[in-house]
Amino acid sequence: MQISPPKHLAPYIRHYIFLENSQEDIKSLRLFTDGSSGLILSGDMNLYSGISEDQMPFSFFYGTLNGYRDFFSKGKFSLMAIVFQPYFLNILLKTSAKEIRNQIISVEDILKNKLEVFQEKLFNKESPLAIINDLNIFFTRFLSERMSADHHLITATQQYILQSKGSVSSKDLQYFTGYSERHLERKFDYHIGISPKKYGNIIRLHYFLSLMNNGIDDKNMTTLSYEAGYSDQSHLIREFKNNIGLTPKQYLHTENKMAVNFIEL
Repeated sequence: MQISPPKHLAPYIRHYIFLENSQEDIKSLRLFTDGSSGLILSGDMNLYSGISEDQMPFSFFYGTLNGYRDFFSKGKFSLMAIVFQPYFLNILLKTSAKEIRNQIISVEDILKNKLEVFQEKLFNKESPLAIINDLNIFFTRFLSERMSADHHLITATQQYILQSKGSVSSKDLQYFTGYSERHLERKFDYHIGISPKKYGNIIRLHYFLSLMNNGIDDKNMTTLSYEAGYSDQSHLIREFKNNIGLTPKQYLHTENKMAVNFIEL
């Protein structure tokens, strides 16, 4: 289930996703970059790092990912993912997004018990739509800071990259913004955590994913890669492996896509 926020929250939140697992067995999961940061809320999730095997907090923020991150779960769970606009975590935490890139940050360390009520609602299996409505109220009250001039620059540049489906050059961005490549890199690093070039590459990859997920066979893969702006298939496969850890064919044949960028391995 994917739900959009109300119009006044759209500059901060991309969408909400509710996911449920009814199986008791252990699942290997992979979250890969879509250029955004976010918040995972749960009241009963036993989620562990795929590398260190440390248990994740029930609820946590995640910074913008450079590539992908693996987890494994034990038993049943339900969770609410609040996918932020790329710069929103920088506003919430009031710190450089570059410093929290690829990081997992416990909600308790930042907001203390302010989100505990939502964890309880998820644990008690309350209606996801009702929880999302309450979250909309929470974020509306929480947001007291207006966007700065820097945020307007970032959002305008982000929208330009999105509309171009990620196929933009450094010169295009310089012409669009009037700023040098280095200036834009510094601004993106601070507010989003990655460079404009990296963000554009992620958006182009996800455009290709949207084409691929519309239902294709292997014969159309080359045609779609050109349509998405890739000069050759080796370039596409390299980007795929760096960001997703799989080849396009492996992703295509992944059975359980819990969300576009959250899959069961």
